[in-house]
Amino acid sequence: MSEAGDPADNPLRRHGDTGKQSSSAIRASALRARGKYVSKSDMVTDVLRELITDRRLSPGTPLRQRHLAQQFDVSYTPVREALRRLESEGLVVSDVHRGATVARTESTELEENYRILAALDALAGSLASAKMTDDDLAEIEALHRQVAACRTDHDQFAEVNRRFHFRIYECARSPMLLLLMRLLWRSFPHGPEAGRSQQESVRKHAQIVQALRRPNAEDVAAIFGDHVLSCIKYLR
Repeated sequence: MSEAGDPADNPLRRHGDTGKQSSSAIRASALRARGKYVSKSDMVTDVLRELITDRRLSPGTPLRQRHLAQQFDVSYTPVREALRRLESEGLVVSDVHRGATVARTESTELEENYRILAALDALAGSLASAKMTDDDLAEIEALHRQVAACRTDHDQFAEVNRRFHFRIYECARSPMLLLLMRLLWRSFPHGPEAGRSQQESVRKHAQIVQALRRPNAEDVAAIFGDHVLSCIKYLR
């Protein structure tokens, strides 16, 4: 098999309708349509990150620079920069002999990530409870009801669950904290709550909503931190 692999099995190739349009071109068109300039390295980074976090590039998949440069129709430089960025995010690992591959996350690493997420989740909850408006709380409560209503649909649950948490994070009004949360969530292949029953998640979310209704910084922090730390047992 060639280094590029079978085009029919290539998720990058499938980004185009005919395979003639590269992923970067598609990404560039979409962003330019919104009036936002994006560099070639940004485009490669964004598409690869999406493919990795959506599990369309599985752990251990080789990321050959020559192959990626051909797929994105760019030189090696933006590809190298993209791989460096993704390595700093923990999504890619590089080896002198094997080159870059999609990262595999071990259970010990995941446990550390849970502990980091728990600390930041507690901080986010405390900040959000102090800054959120009545409209913010109403949106969070509505998302909680949506989570509770989709218990039997795992894909829908994962998406609405993510929206529920990030709507709270947004209320912290901290761009840096929101960026860190996005980065941390990407480190969990199936989301931080994978393994926990949806019924238990809904019960935990009800505690979060209740805490936000009668905000006390210490209580909110404790409930948010426990919500994350209680997921660790499912690693074992």
